[in-house]
Amino acid sequence: MSRIGKLPINLPNNTEISVDDKNLVTVKGPKGTLTTRVDADMTVKQEDNQIIVERPTEQKRHRAMHGLYRSLINNMVIGVSEGYKEQLELVGVGYKASVQGQVLELSLGYSHNIFVSLPAEIAATAVTEKGKAPVVTLESNDKQLIGQVAAKIRSLRKVEPYKGKGIRFVGEVVRRKAGKTASK
Repeated sequence: MSRIGKLPINLPNNTEISVDDKNLVTVKGPKGTLTTRVDADMTVKQEDNQIIVERPTEQKRHRAMHGLYRSLINNMVIGVSEGYKEQLELVGVGYKASVQGQVLELSLGYSHNIFVSLPAEIAATAVTEKGKAPVVTLESNDKQLIGQVAAKIRSLRKVEPYKGKGIRFVGEVVRRKAGKTASK
């Protein structure tokens, strides 16, 4: 039995779930609505305030999908009830960030500023405190989308191992390398 797949998903009081005949799972909550299509072999049942995902056989394919769809539905439930938040830190001299509507403007030491258009589902804020690195905060109810956007922003200036400059997640530990002078 799948260790993840067999666990029931607890529904908070302020969320509701519906499964139609084509295995389209819709979760509604205070932070919005998310939908996903579950494989036709899997069955999604609601018992009291719990959601249970079941598989028909012990085939390797069914075992793999069992845990996958349970995790996807659980992420949707958490997203519409609590939401997800990612914080990116811009470490480097002169690095700046500002948000106008759904456009994130980044100054990352290149000869030009970089403009990133954000999806409508993501809310962004940029905070710059004196003496600290600017922090960009992304909030959304979709875990996959917010992770993808955060990774795209991070890839604009990857953290380099010698000085530690670049875009990193808040709290991320960067392995530093010794420079040329360490060999003497």
